[in-house]
Amino acid sequence: MLLAVVGFVSIAVMMYLLLKGKALPLTAFTVVPLVAAVCCGFGFTEIMDFITTGVSSTWATAVLFIFSIAYFGLMNDVGLFDKMVEKLVKVAGNNVMAVTLVTGVVAVIGHLDGSATTTYIITIGALLPLYQKMRLRPLVLLLICGAATGVMNLVPWGGPTARVAAVTGIDGNLLWHAMIPMQIFGLVAVFVVAAIFGVIEKKRLAREGNLGDGAALAAQAEKEVDPEVQALKRPKLFWFNLILTLVLLVVLCTVKIALYIPFLVATVIALLVNYPDLKIQNSRIAAHGASAIPLSATLIAAGIFLGVYVNSGMIEAMASTLINIVPGALQPYLHIIVGALGAPIGMTMGPDPYYYGIMPLIGEVVAQYGVPLEEVGYAMLIGENAALACSPCVPANYVALGLSGIALKDHAKFSFLWLWGISLAMLAFAMVTGLI
Repeated sequence: MLLAVVGFVSIAVMMYLLLKGKALPLTAFTVVPLVAAVCCGFGFTEIMDFITTGVSSTWATAVLFIFSIAYFGLMNDVGLFDKMVEKLVKVAGNNVMAVTLVTGVVAVIGHLDGSATTTYIITIGALLPLYQKMRLRPLVLLLICGAATGVMNLVPWGGPTARVAAVTGIDGNLLWHAMIPMQIFGLVAVFVVAAIFGVIEKKRLAREGNLGDGAALAAQAEKEVDPEVQALKRPKLFWFNLILTLVLLVVLCTVKIALYIPFLVATVIALLVNYPDLKIQNSRIAAHGASAIPLSATLIAAGIFLGVYVNSGMIEAMASTLINIVPGALQPYLHIIVGALGAPIGMTMGPDPYYYGIMPLIGEVVAQYGVPLEEVGYAMLIGENAALACSPCVPANYVALGLSGIALKDHAKFSFLWLWGISLAMLAFAMVTGLI
């Protein structure tokens, strides 16, 4: 009981601190879990073991974040995206909806490999300059990208479906085949949201007097270029940098190695070729490291949070408590209830505790009413996936935040209800079609 009470209180405190901007994520993820562990009576050695286990799951993403930020920062410095963005701006003109819909398409294609990190790197890295030149809010880019990633994450090689397959013992492909109609419905919902925000952004720009034609926007952007920024451009190396980036993306999507390795190699090559001078190399690393290091430290701290809450048994105790207070008349529908609440639940605990800790418990309760475990898996997958992009417990999200320059609290406030709405619509569709 103590574990559950401390878990609920400490997570509520942590979410309050994060969403209200009362503390840095680095601070909240470090201090709150440690205080919670001490309150539960765990000793120094046990807490250190929790931390070691948790950090081991996030350090690789922290390293990836450093070099992915550095690489795309360098490509922005050398002007790789300038010509592409200028052409897209001219073609789009004032058709903002075309840009938001294309964002969804790029994110869907980018997530074919099932990796949220790769999706964010490809989509945000390519489209953020376009959003900036057209004066669109990066929050919209992150929302659409996160929605597409959440829906596409149902593929069998994606992490959540693989976790459900492990818990149920059913092949991931079979689980996915049953969900394909519902996934298609979810993708339609993503593009509806993208279209809605195309209209919203166009009205906002018109209201602010920033809705110009593409040629005018490109010309204005050219006038606003800082001379120091212009000095870093390397137009003569455009094709080299383009080929290097394409090779990097191919490796990320096809070669099964730690993602930070190709980014490290590509960053070093880009530095050596574009800026042979050591002083410029140092200045570029320092410039991009300023934004990469704080969020990388946050990722390490997130490992502390995950390590303490998962390995101490707090998450399991919290789940058992919630299940026990559900009235008997609602227990046959417990998987649907958890699916409907999957967005906020998944947001606060991350995928591993959600599937490996809560799902078996829910399965045990509803099994006595004839509900198969795979149906529990469907409900929980649908509920949690769409809003996973807002979770502070998912390391890949910090890559998206770093690339877009958006704070976690701002992203959550802007995107969460829209993402939760998509998950509820998908859950309703699954119930109407008989999947659940």
